[in-house]
Amino acid sequence: MIVPGSDNLRGMLDEDLQVQPAGVDLTVQDIERFAGPGVIDFDNSSRKIARGEELTDEKLEGGSSYRVTYNETIRVPEDAIGVILPRSSLMRNGGHLVSAVWDPGYEGRGQGLLQVLNPHGLIVKKDARIGQIVFIALEEEASSTYEGRFQGENI
Repeated sequence: MIVPGSDNLRGMLDEDLQVQPAGVDLTVQDIERFAGPGVIDFDNSSRKIARGEELTDEKLEGGSSYRVTYNETIRVPEDAIGVILPRSSLMRNGGHLVSAVWDPGYEGRGQGLLQVLNPHGLIVKKDARIGQIVFIALEEEASSTYEGRFQGENI
């Protein structure tokens, strides 16, 4: 079951425009070009998040990936998960937004991976609506809620 989302977001630019029938649109706070390698491992003992260089209203190159930080602060209900999907206008222009599952209890101003597949590039303006978060109710109570390193990130 889809859970109404507007109560779970703070900092919306225009609630009337962003709240959709099945979710809430997320907007761009900033976009970064990757400026170094990241490291992932099994137990996070060596984990390192790749450095980024902020871009502003620049043409994003086709065939490249970028990190997007959203304007909105998201609070995933403890009895749901969050899933972010790209808006169709982003896809129609050759962009794709990749996201992981957002665990019950996570709160923060999250990030997504923007892939530019259009060989001619793509311009994504600040505050553009690029994704939609949908909250899906769990059938059973979660055994635990999110307590990871990214709790409260970018707030």
